[in-house]
Amino acid sequence: MTAHQSILARTFFLLAGALASCDGTSTSPDVGGVTALPNFVFVLVDDLGWADVEVYGSSFYETPNVDRLAAQGARFTNAYAAGPVCSPTRGSILTGRYPARTDTTNWFGGNVVGKLLPAPYLDYLPLEEVTIAERLQDAGYATGFFGKWHLGGEGYYPENQGFDVNVAGYEAGMPFAGYFSPYDNPKLQDGPEGEHLTVRLADESIRFLEQYRDVPFLLYLSFYTVHTPLQAPEEMANKYEQKWAATDFEEPIFGEEPPRRVRLVQQHAVYAGMVESMDSSVGRVLDAIEELGLERETVVVFMSDNGGLSTSEGHPTSNLPLRAGKGWLYEGGIREPMIIKWPEHTAPGSVIDDPVISTDFYPTMLQMAGLPLDSAQHVDGISLVPVLERTGTLERDALYWHYPHYGNQGGFPGSAVRMGRYKLIESFEHERLQLFDLDNDVSEQNDLVDEMPGRVREMHELLERWRGEVDAKLPTPNPQFGRDSSRP
Repeated sequence: MTAHQSILARTFFLLAGALASCDGTSTSPDVGGVTALPNFVFVLVDDLGWADVEVYGSSFYETPNVDRLAAQGARFTNAYAAGPVCSPTRGSILTGRYPARTDTTNWFGGNVVGKLLPAPYLDYLPLEEVTIAERLQDAGYATGFFGKWHLGGEGYYPENQGFDVNVAGYEAGMPFAGYFSPYDNPKLQDGPEGEHLTVRLADESIRFLEQYRDVPFLLYLSFYTVHTPLQAPEEMANKYEQKWAATDFEEPIFGEEPPRRVRLVQQHAVYAGMVESMDSSVGRVLDAIEELGLERETVVVFMSDNGGLSTSEGHPTSNLPLRAGKGWLYEGGIREPMIIKWPEHTAPGSVIDDPVISTDFYPTMLQMAGLPLDSAQHVDGISLVPVLERTGTLERDALYWHYPHYGNQGGFPGSAVRMGRYKLIESFEHERLQLFDLDNDVSEQNDLVDEMPGRVREMHELLERWRGEVDAKLPTPNPQFGRDSSRP
């Protein structure tokens, strides 16, 4: 039986069961008087920085389609990835659990050593986890995955974790053959020579929409872009080269984030072209939703998996005013652009300042679909429905991060906790605590650790208690440090 036949059969039996219900009740949400399961289109961009779209402050990159989505839905200003690198965050979205709880704390394949030996971690998302795709699949949804997976090798692919359709998703965390066909991807047939991967993923996503428009669906569009290699369509890169050449900017392009330099200015033409290509592809998917008459019943989510790449591998973007970037526990590594459009539920153009995190998507989507919550699974996430509908607040004391690894980008092993306006960071390598007031110091330049010892103690105790609750693994001393190993 093909994936298409399986979906149709599953949907038939679920609909038949619903029609046979003697009391006629439904847990599906009532949208404008029509009871229906909502569709979900989840757009995840790889390595997109918080300030990489215009609506979040970029004055160099052009993102009219992401901005259009923000104008139609709710934009979050304090949205976080559960990890400063890709795989941990990707797993947290699918499971509703912190990476420390599932032992998926590093990007799968990463193993940089320094003064400390990094904590052990799993390089696959355990099959025992019931993913949001599996929950929706069981409820009759057609589920399609398109793009970057990076959550395990064969046997742990999207089709093993609740997706009926998998296009381009396998263990690789980047397109090693580049962004232009031939792709050398075992889950993606090559297109015409020179075809652009970002465009192709949008094409495949639109085909999925057309094929499954008559059943509820989850379309998970997980772009490989804007991850390295830095490659954009030539005409787009040329456009931004000319745009930068027309400026009279004279300030420094780079600063220091020891032990690395950090980009201070968005002016990388190829990266800008990659951002625009992503935005254009998002626009095509949004257009297809409208043209197919699906806009009213389709929830659209837009998110990035970690901060922008600012301290390594070409230093292609700047996250200012946020500090550092991908691979760091500072805000530039974990605060993300995030938008949710839920027609007739979210106020168009609304802004939500509540701190939220990627584990929250799982219970949010279940509640949107009228499906039972499962606190035993999405134990670290809470539903965002109250703030999306403006009917309540979020009941949560703190957000947590645990990254017991050295980032390829220069970041240190550590943990962090945010309580209200304050954020505490613990560096395991430096045996140091830092405290920042994010309301007044979003750039994390003014360390309050000596001025507020009581708050430091309270938050550190909370962080240590949480690490114990989730059985967080810790790095250990490296006996070879100073001999044949060194920090990158």
